[in-house]
Amino acid sequence: MTKLPINLNDLLRQRTVEGDRIEYKAGWNPDPIIRTVCAFANDIENLGGGYVVIGQDCDANGQPAFPPVGLPDNQLDKIQRELLAYCQLIQPPYFPVLSVEEVDERKLIVLWAPGGQNRPYKALESVIARHKVWRYYIRRYSSTVEAKGDTEQELLSLAAKVPFDDRYNQSARLDDLSKPLMQAFYRRWIAHWRQTRRDYQSRHWRGR
Repeated sequence: MTKLPINLNDLLRQRTVEGDRIEYKAGWNPDPIIRTVCAFANDIENLGGGYVVIGQDCDANGQPAFPPVGLPDNQLDKIQRELLAYCQLIQPPYFPVLSVEEVDERKLIVLWAPGGQNRPYKALESVIARHKVWRYYIRRYSSTVEAKGDTEQELLSLAAKVPFDDRYNQSARLDDLSKPLMQAFYRRWIAHWRQTRRDYQSRHWRGR
């Protein structure tokens, strides 16, 4: 059973998540993967973090290629054990949601890394290096980069400022949801969308 909050095919084809919030990795390469998980956890632009898809290769334009290269079945447990150990080294420790998925009979590991509850986070430059050096990492467009200078100060200022949509309510229950309130919200949203569409069409015709 998937642990992802969205449909996997929509994710891979970037129908519901912008491309700069998805990182594709053809194989298990821990250093860039851990740095990217850290960057998504820091979520400096409050976009909701992002996803790392391991076992999914890309074409020359950075778009996912199908069928994916996939991961060998006998490597899945090893990758998960190493991932657990390396995420423990993030300061403070941060663990993305991990889901083993199958696409075109190929196995993928998908990491969902929402904005963390304890920002900012630091990750190792290299998880296997003897001399350990931690850095702050963020996402800039579709790349993971080190936060330096003013950007680092901006990141530090986000401490304890977790976006509302990323906050977890551990005591919430399904019974807390109110169907009348959700229906009322939906009606207001539809009315707003229709009005916005009418306003746009009106401006468009006046400008012709």
